[in-house]
Amino acid sequence: MAEIRVEFVVEADTTDVAIRRPKSFARRGLLAVILIVVLGLPLARFIGPYNYVLQIGMILLMWVALSSSWNIVGGYAGYISLGHNVFFGVGAYFAAMMFAYLRVSPFVSAVVAGVVAVLVGLLFGLITLRARGPSFIIATIALSLLLLNFFDNWDAAGGSSGIGYPLPPFPIEWVKVPFYYGIALCAIGAVYLSYRIAHSKFGLGLRALSQDETKAEVAGINTRLYKVMAFAASGFFIGIAGSLFGYSLTYFRPVTFFQIAIAAQMVLSSIIGGRATVAGPVIGAILIATVNELSVVMFGATALNIVVIGGILLIVLLFFPQGIVGSLRETGRLPAFLDWD
Repeated sequence: MAEIRVEFVVEADTTDVAIRRPKSFARRGLLAVILIVVLGLPLARFIGPYNYVLQIGMILLMWVALSSSWNIVGGYAGYISLGHNVFFGVGAYFAAMMFAYLRVSPFVSAVVAGVVAVLVGLLFGLITLRARGPSFIIATIALSLLLLNFFDNWDAAGGSSGIGYPLPPFPIEWVKVPFYYGIALCAIGAVYLSYRIAHSKFGLGLRALSQDETKAEVAGINTRLYKVMAFAASGFFIGIAGSLFGYSLTYFRPVTFFQIAIAAQMVLSSIIGGRATVAGPVIGAILIATVNELSVVMFGATALNIVVIGGILLIVLLFFPQGIVGSLRETGRLPAFLDWD
């Protein structure tokens, strides 16, 4: 009896792999270049106004950290918060008081300041996330103003006069380098956290409740827990950034760190770059911070700065209604190196 052999040939569809591979290479290549530039900038001593360049770089990275962190709640979960300046101020004041009373350097207490911001985020989340829509926005503003008033009248924290810092004991030409690297690591951590959440089950749940919270609850998602966790997680790197940036200023008052304008810039950066995307808040933060600096150089600290930012927001909303990254992805024109989702 003849043996019958049947062979099955399975052809793998390599089309998707072939498409993804160049995208992956382009994205990794860009990220490698960005990391080299960010971490190597302090070594470029040949740059003319060295400390000024480091200061601008530090501010850009700080806004990247703040906007990427805000995006966890305002982008993935869809809850527009105007109270995230609270995490910034709490981180700054915690580090300041640790230094003033215990002589603990903010470079040491920065991570603890981030943890304190997370705890504040848990508390704020439990209070504010009972509301939805405009009521939630008003609740975050109210709590922000409440803390501003509290620190304005807390004598142990300097009251409205604030707290002063001595400069760290470094040579003047290197004094900004440790602050730069601290905030650079904070920005990298915030973007990585945003990326990990975007690609996790937790992030999927946040996106679901941002689309329809009722349906998400019916599907078995504990929306209240997810919202509170998102609110808390978004505060960690903002608290660290606040502690380090406050130290770099050497002197600050409550009105400096608890002003709603800080939270508003986080919102604007994410909206302009593209909410609920990983790259969007990064692009928006760099764009807004750069335009702010150029506007100050050209026009000084005047109301024209607000006009310029408002003009950019209007242009973006007209031509990129989903933000720069979101709209380019929707139309299929997003460059591969910016597709981080």
